[in-house]
Amino acid sequence: MAAPPAGKSEPITDLRQLAEHLEEGCKPAEDWRIGTEHEKFVFKLDTLEPVPYEGPWGIGKFLEGLQRFGWQPVMENGNAIALTTGDCNISLEPGGQLELSGAPLENIHQTCDEVHTHLAQVKEVAGELGVGLVGAGFIPKWKRDEIPWMPKGRYKIMRDYMPKKGSLGLDMMLRSCTVQVNLDFGSEADMVEKFRVSMALQPVATALFANSPFTEGKPNGWQSFRSHIWEDTDPDRSGVLPFVFDGDMGFQRYVDFALDVPMYFVYRDGEYIDVSGQSFRDFLKGELPGRPGEIATMSDWADHLTTIFPEVRLKKFIEMRGADAGPWRRLCALSAMWTGLLYDADSQTAAWDLVRNWTVEDHHYLRQAAPKTAMGTEFRGRTMSDLAKDVLAIADAGLKRRAIPDKNGDDESSFLAPLHEIADRGYAPAENQLRKYENDWNKSVDPLYVEYAY
Repeated sequence: MAAPPAGKSEPITDLRQLAEHLEEGCKPAEDWRIGTEHEKFVFKLDTLEPVPYEGPWGIGKFLEGLQRFGWQPVMENGNAIALTTGDCNISLEPGGQLELSGAPLENIHQTCDEVHTHLAQVKEVAGELGVGLVGAGFIPKWKRDEIPWMPKGRYKIMRDYMPKKGSLGLDMMLRSCTVQVNLDFGSEADMVEKFRVSMALQPVATALFANSPFTEGKPNGWQSFRSHIWEDTDPDRSGVLPFVFDGDMGFQRYVDFALDVPMYFVYRDGEYIDVSGQSFRDFLKGELPGRPGEIATMSDWADHLTTIFPEVRLKKFIEMRGADAGPWRRLCALSAMWTGLLYDADSQTAAWDLVRNWTVEDHHYLRQAAPKTAMGTEFRGRTMSDLAKDVLAIADAGLKRRAIPDKNGDDESSFLAPLHEIADRGYAPAENQLRKYENDWNKSVDPLYVEYAY
């Protein structure tokens, strides 16, 4: 989340307002945009240690240095905890992971330009501070208690609540990084089909981008440990949502789900108020124990939607959340894959045809298997690599039909090249790192910080 929430707004007087809030995201196809978000770990170059907020080479100084490029600070209790310019934001994850929440853009060429501009800026500031940045799904070297916490109020509330619901929630907060893409929809029916396709195929993204095989300097037995973490974080708010494939799926059905997800906080007058575990339904009735007599507002509802973490998340757009962070050339590839699948009508139909007969058991199986076996996952007599080739062929055709060229005349399908390479060779980036660990790196993860640094 890039900035503190908006705070109070109009009270919710009719439950229909909650679904209408989501429905406001419906747009004609010509207004659909692509938003790319990616996180990276910041580390001290000479020691590889995680970077704290305070100090001469800390995250606070990093955010201060980035302001030379026109970024404006977002303050909380005297600390800059985010930066903003136009529709673009830079924010801090709990363990100091730096996130770019990109602007809503028209095509992948613009996304790539945005990514490269951001890379140039952060590398300039990082070089001055003696720190580096690396893209990985899980921090390769450091223990949980060695990761410094960032000074954001919502994180303290989550920090206290997470261990009550699972054993890996704090690892998710402190030691993981992701890349995701946010896409629009045209109508409720279009949202439903996009949601179903993206929920079904999220394990394919997990496998293609699997990039977190190390924990505390050793292989952890997973190819996407980041993805596995979500299986033991908080079952109330994460995982596969089987109801998405039911006949009554729509804005109201998602609202019903979200209302049953326990709250984390209420934001008032610049402060996060802990109401963790309490019910938004009670809040609507003015019966929230943490705010007795107070009626929830639409800003409270928008904030609550940001605290739900399924594999695909619905706000006024759809968020794809299944991929590990990684090197720069793969960041635009995720946006290209989902844009090719869902921003071309023929491709969206083909993608739905590919998954429409999968069972709930199939969805759960793929969700659980992909983090472990990635491209080698067996499914219906084939492998994940075979399925990924099918998916990429559909995406490739969709991007070619979009036919949006760059200055050299190349269309957006060129951004799929890193994913075609992974699918064709049949193993994920994580397996490539494991091979280097056993051979070239002399069973040390330290070289990862050199070879994979931005």
